[in-house]
Amino acid sequence: MSDSDGGCCRCCCSFIFTLGLTALFMWLSLRTSNPKCSVENFYLPSLDTTLKNPNDTNLNLTLKLENTNKDKGIKYDAVKVTVSDSQNRNHVVANVSVPEFYQGHKKKAKKIGTGIANSTVASQVASINGKRVFWVDLSTSVKFKIMFWYTKRHKIRVGANVTVNATGVKDERKGIKLKSMAPRMGSFCVVMGSLLNFLVFSLLNF
Repeated sequence: MSDSDGGCCRCCCSFIFTLGLTALFMWLSLRTSNPKCSVENFYLPSLDTTLKNPNDTNLNLTLKLENTNKDKGIKYDAVKVTVSDSQNRNHVVANVSVPEFYQGHKKKAKKIGTGIANSTVASQVASINGKRVFWVDLSTSVKFKIMFWYTKRHKIRVGANVTVNATGVKDERKGIKLKSMAPRMGSFCVVMGSLLNFLVFSLLNF
């Protein structure tokens, strides 16, 4: 092998190594994590057996949204919550909406929402030992703020069962985490796939 061939090989390896480091840096900079969502408080007065005249038809709940990203803010569109009798959402009990807002990195926010409840549907949910199970579905779209620019919108839809006792409140004292039902495609795969295509294209034109 001639010196020119060896020099070309070393140059090519150095180029590939540099591209690899660049790809790793870009992935670490661009990867994002969806916010964590949970139901902290849930109260349905129409199911409160301690009230003599439960005429309040509202549904009151408190959401907690946590931005776990270390250096990325999150811009939320309106957060829409649907409470229904099952995950299939056959009968809707109430709809609650939280206005759009911005959340800084590593920040937590509690949002209180109120909606008009269908007391008839709520009372028809099967009661076992004085407890009823409702499905809480949350949907919104978010944009991540990376330095001075925003990413495109990412849709989020999460949900969980919430057990309500005879006083109309959430039976569990701790917050109930809302989990995604949709299959996830990791940001690592998306970013690294794009960077791999870029690397192959660069080598073909080297």
